[in-house]
Amino acid sequence: MADAHAKPEHDYHLLEPSPWPLVASVSFFVLAVGLVMSMKGLSWGGMKVGPYLLGAGIIGIIYVMISWWADVIREAEHEGHHTRVVQLHHRYGMLLFIASEVMFFVAWFWAYFDAALFPAEAIQYTRTEFTGGQWPPKGIETLDPWHLPLLNTLILLTSGTTLTWAHHAMLHNDREGVKQGLWLTIILGALFSFVQAYEYTHAHFAFSGNIYGSTFVMATGFHGFHVLVGTIFLAVVLLRVYRNHFTPQQHLGFEFSAWYWHFVDVVWLFLFVAIYVWGSNVRYFH
Repeated sequence: MADAHAKPEHDYHLLEPSPWPLVASVSFFVLAVGLVMSMKGLSWGGMKVGPYLLGAGIIGIIYVMISWWADVIREAEHEGHHTRVVQLHHRYGMLLFIASEVMFFVAWFWAYFDAALFPAEAIQYTRTEFTGGQWPPKGIETLDPWHLPLLNTLILLTSGTTLTWAHHAMLHNDREGVKQGLWLTIILGALFSFVQAYEYTHAHFAFSGNIYGSTFVMATGFHGFHVLVGTIFLAVVLLRVYRNHFTPQQHLGFEFSAWYWHFVDVVWLFLFVAIYVWGSNVRYFH
């Protein structure tokens, strides 16, 4: 009788049954219900269960992420399922994910430019009431783009070079170079988040009450969230480097973290030019 677990004679990976899609779906549902109940102040049986459901959903999602990715690492490192064909398909998947993230930011750029280019549009008379017919709106003191925003730009550009150094070291099997480059990139990512948080606390406008603050914080804030996610991504990759998970020939996890980080860098350049520089001086371009 043939071994049921023998490796098939092809380059494709036929996945075994997994509980994680179902557990993830249930966790996201619990998260959504908890979020709605918390935001609306709803109760069940006289008890405010929204925050508990929200916490349970978050815990479930984190558990699924750790367990599911651990299975992927096991399939790649210990079972040898990630052939060249499988790696190629993983790259396609990561490219599609980054493409979807690009469109996510297109939405926030669209919202910002629509308000900035048409602050006194006749068919949206309520907008004129909020903007005073100009951009930046009356009463808004914008941030100096050549102060903290420029510093954060230099920080992210430098982090891109240190990550490229780490990737080059990986290709040449320089383990110490990989660790040093990743450590520097993670430190720079954390520094960027700290500077952005400091910038928010010292801004002269709030998120609510004005269209400038709303569009500004949604665009730059979601980018900051992506920097935080990317920093965690790189920290996990660094941990895997210490555990000798990667080789110069196979390091998809490292490669995808680099793709994601460079995507975050490019988005920030657009944000810096469009929102910080142009958006602060757009009235002088009319």
